[in-house]
Amino acid sequence: MRTPIIVGNWKMHHTIQQAQEFIRTLAHVTHHSSKRIFIATPFTAIRGSAEVAKGTNIVIGAQNMHEAESGPFTGEVSAEMIKEAGARFVLLGHSERRHLFHETNELINRKMKRTFVHSQRDRLLPILCIGETLKERESGQIKRVLCLQLEACLKEIDPIEMVLAYEPVWAIGTGQTATPQIAEEAHLICREFLTNLWGQSTAERINILYGGSVTPETAFELFGQPNIDGGLIGGASLDVKKFIQIIGAS
Repeated sequence: MRTPIIVGNWKMHHTIQQAQEFIRTLAHVTHHSSKRIFIATPFTAIRGSAEVAKGTNIVIGAQNMHEAESGPFTGEVSAEMIKEAGARFVLLGHSERRHLFHETNELINRKMKRTFVHSQRDRLLPILCIGETLKERESGQIKRVLCLQLEACLKEIDPIEMVLAYEPVWAIGTGQTATPQIAEEAHLICREFLTNLWGQSTAERINILYGGSVTPETAFELFGQPNIDGGLIGGASLDVKKFIQIIGAS
């Protein structure tokens, strides 16, 4: 049975001090929880957050990384750098990276491969994000789009420990949330793809999260679906009370 994972993606929010205060409060309230609680902080807050989270059930990670080990890439950070700062996971392929910064499936595939080089040594866990736009959904291309993204992002990758996050682009930051039935259908498509790619036993071990304007009001029913194993939470993860309520709903 898969243990639920709740990931907070803070995006470009929270200073070091704000992050530490948030994590102290979160740890105090959730220290008896059996849930896996992840926070993807801004790069600047990784080390400070990891120091406060040490010894708690909260895992700190990064929101992105470069695909190269090192090099002349001004403004970028490597897998080794975020790990040294205290990150234990990294979000890859988030819809905002795809649509605002024009990241391709091929680029995301290279980033995935880079995390596996490091995960063999000290487990930098990749959380791969995929999802369709409203236009793609309305034209009936959901399965095609999700499978193409998965195929390209996981190309030439052997079965490994990872997390998958389904985040319909049309529901991110819009206040629209996929119904539990719509979300479950998409998660089942993903689970079936992973089964065909890596086999049922591997596919059944992989957590598939839902992301897209999740709130305390919508979380319980979403997380009650058979193939939804937690959430990738954006806006609601910035409010510690709302985030705690969502963790409880899982």
